[in-house]
Amino acid sequence: MTQLKSTCWFAALYFGVSLLASTANAEGEGEPFRPESGKFPPLEKALSYRGELVYVDHANRRGSLRVQGAGQYFRNAPHPFAMLPYGIIRYHGAPADLRDIPLGTVLHVRAFLPPDPKLSAVPVLPVDNRKKNSGYSGAGIYPAENHVLLLEDEPSHCFREGLVWTLKEVDLQNNSGMIVASREPKEGGDGKASEETMTFDAATRIWRGRERLEVEDLIAEDIWPASGKKSLDGQAVLLGITWKPTPGGVFTRFHISDIWLDDTAMQRAARNQTETHKAFIRSRWMPAWIDAVEYGKFGHATVTATLFGGMDESLYADFKKGTSAMMNAVENTLKHTHGAYGPAHMASRGSILDVTQTDGESHLGSSGIQIRFETDLIIEGIRPGRVVRVRPGNWPQVQVPREEYLNDASSLEERFPTPALFPKY
Repeated sequence: MTQLKSTCWFAALYFGVSLLASTANAEGEGEPFRPESGKFPPLEKALSYRGELVYVDHANRRGSLRVQGAGQYFRNAPHPFAMLPYGIIRYHGAPADLRDIPLGTVLHVRAFLPPDPKLSAVPVLPVDNRKKNSGYSGAGIYPAENHVLLLEDEPSHCFREGLVWTLKEVDLQNNSGMIVASREPKEGGDGKASEETMTFDAATRIWRGRERLEVEDLIAEDIWPASGKKSLDGQAVLLGITWKPTPGGVFTRFHISDIWLDDTAMQRAARNQTETHKAFIRSRWMPAWIDAVEYGKFGHATVTATLFGGMDESLYADFKKGTSAMMNAVENTLKHTHGAYGPAHMASRGSILDVTQTDGESHLGSSGIQIRFETDLIIEGIRPGRVVRVRPGNWPQVQVPREEYLNDASSLEERFPTPALFPKY
């Protein structure tokens, strides 16, 4: 069977940062970090944790995770999180929106304290809340670091850190069973990776080249046994991981939703997700924040803005010197805040004077691309430090759904639903 051996074609361009980004804070080391307005925070200061996605409010870029801890997983209450305006979401190794990720998906998180607690779209918790012991659930499942810089599913996490899953053994009965596997460096490890036992069933999707297979197909090809155990000899794959209730008194055992057997299969999944996200961003506009505004007379202004990172390169390529553009103010959830009929209603219109790439390596969240935009009628929401969305002239001009814009630009509380939805801790 073909295995994952070579580096995938998009891995080196994953974020424009090192594949081996620091995860020194994965065990809760270091002091809680609060990002500053107008600065992209360093990834190495983020708290790392993972959990099952159990609730999504996609319009407000927030949701809840059942965070993995040392205790009994099923007892863990959902923990709310909010994406930072420049926060990056990755699914199947490609850019994504929260709406793209199925409930139940296990996600890896890199998060900080809320930059401004007064504007938080989720509950603000005591700074040391990650140390709180929650009885049967254990400690660390309700961290105050609930503003997310990076949210990624299992394949995306493995790409970024240069990892694969190696399959050791399968135990199968009636097209379902358990797999013993370990997550290891792609280039070979020291043999110290701990093994993990996960469940699978007849609904588990298996991808090989351009094929989608089922468990019974592997049985028919005599790759897996019809019943009983079989060694898989350390076969290298990528896995999609979810959580399902498990019988037998096991409280924390994850479930395999997908197995990608080779690079071709994973590349196809990434391309499909990339195209989905490109269409989404073109209809909602590119997010950015304002670095500076040079005011002229009678509404004229020249605006310098940094485009947020994590998008496909083809989207950034549409920002060209001399082309027309529109810029609209948005709230920290990236909802448009000016215009009762969609983002173009009150947006500032003008042209792009210049596009520059900043020197050096950019922090995660930043594309490193600055634009200078000239308009003859600047709107109130376009000010230094504020978040905006920008539409190059060749992107479609469409109306967004009502839940994705604020009718009253002066009210940041016009949300669907309000933070009162979440429990008090």
